[in-house]
Amino acid sequence: MNIHHLELFYYVARSGGISRAVQRMPYGIQQPALSSQILLLEEDLGTRLFERSPFRLTPAGEELYAFVRPFFENLAPVGARLRKQYKPSVPSIRIGASEFVLRDHLPAVIERLRAQHPQIRLSLRSGYDPELLAWVLDRQIDLAVTAMESRPQPVIRCLRLMRLPLVLLVPRKSKLKSAAELWAQKPMKQPLITMPSFEPITRLFQKGLQRLKVDWPTAIEASSMDMITWYVANGDGIGLSVQFALAAKPAGVRVLPLEGFAPLEVAAFWRGAPTPLIRAIIEEGQRYVRENWPEWQCDDTLK
Repeated sequence: MNIHHLELFYYVARSGGISRAVQRMPYGIQQPALSSQILLLEEDLGTRLFERSPFRLTPAGEELYAFVRPFFENLAPVGARLRKQYKPSVPSIRIGASEFVLRDHLPAVIERLRAQHPQIRLSLRSGYDPELLAWVLDRQIDLAVTAMESRPQPVIRCLRLMRLPLVLLVPRKSKLKSAAELWAQKPMKQPLITMPSFEPITRLFQKGLQRLKVDWPTAIEASSMDMITWYVANGDGIGLSVQFALAAKPAGVRVLPLEGFAPLEVAAFWRGAPTPLIRAIIEEGQRYVRENWPEWQCDDTLK
């Protein structure tokens, strides 16, 4: 049996249905994707695991849930116990963020952090926004810097760092002078290049389009901001980005501000009371933002 399918079934059984499981999953997943993977598990086993409406586990589902439940419910406690028992003598922290944050911005923060903790050991991991929150929840990382759409689960604490304006990237040779010229085109003619649909920046942009009554589906899904910039420079469409991602002015593209669109909020996420290392890196991160982009900083205070 596919272990990931078993994990999804565990959340469905614990939540009392597929739609409820989608809302309570520690990482983002759409209902159609969850349903299809549960169907694959049932096909593999050759039996139904639960009745859909009203929700009720079948005898096979009851047996499987009894088997997987102890494993998934004990993952976090076992991890916490092992970390406490085999805590390294050298201070260490595991940080997750998008690739461009880890590459272009975190080094400046780490340089300051090393002045306080010269022996610090770092583990850096890039991922999508929903993955990063799931890794914090599962204690796979200690700190995530990622977008915040809504308040996280109670066990996760957060502090807002920045509010980033959304922008569109167009090829340098494009005749477009503003985003307003695009909205006048119905239907939209240029291909749209964005991050995957489950990423907060893409959802935020689509909400803004809905307010304008503009239908512009994604034509190219890219896995990073860098890839979006590259495809725009290559003339393959118009890309969605944030000003913060453009550390250096990219060649071959121009930036169009998106007036009237809500900014993307970026926050730090961690579990429980902040350790001295988490506190130090968040404070250095706040100082880095304040010195470089005071117009985008949030005034949240770490307690």
